[in-house]
Amino acid sequence: MVIENNKNEVTKSINEELDKVENYIEQALFYARSNTVEKDYYIKKTTLKDIVNESIKKNKNALIQEKIVLNIYDLDLEVNTDSKWMIFILNQIIANSVKYKKQSEGLELEIYAKQGKQNVVLCIKDNGIGIKKGEITKVFEKGFTGTNGRLIGKKSTGIGLYLCKKLCDKLGIGLEINSIENEGTQTRIVFPMGSYTEPYENVRKL
Repeated sequence: MVIENNKNEVTKSINEELDKVENYIEQALFYARSNTVEKDYYIKKTTLKDIVNESIKKNKNALIQEKIVLNIYDLDLEVNTDSKWMIFILNQIIANSVKYKKQSEGLELEIYAKQGKQNVVLCIKDNGIGIKKGEITKVFEKGFTGTNGRLIGKKSTGIGLYLCKKLCDKLGIGLEINSIENEGTQTRIVFPMGSYTEPYENVRKL
């Protein structure tokens, strides 16, 4: 409330740091519960628009502060999933896009969905610094920070994407990342049609 009622450059900076602290706390809590996700989920039909909107709202301070250009469309598709877990997963992906944007140009973040024959795919695409070719297969490893995570000021924990992959596996959801260094990164979250427990490998073809 103090920050909201006293908006200036100092309080903006404080608010940004508070968001970072909140994200680290959330990571710690989800990490602690990640081995017992089956006791803490609630699967229901929800639209991807609702999930994305909640995540954008949660990251609004960073998005405004960094002047991120958002291009969001085709999200009126329904999926069966746990909204709380999916919002957390999307938060981590969006936070990474903001963290690893190019310093020389503004970040454009594109979020859209498409309907496949056996699944619904949520795509998150950015024009950030990308990931080195030899490191793309390691991004889901626990504690892996890579070249980008060791850049000055990035302060990577190597936990965010590891948690995303672990939670997606528990919920039967596919998570794929493709990236070209210095061009950008695309993340695909694949929701199988039907039961959320159906192995993702059986429905990964569009």
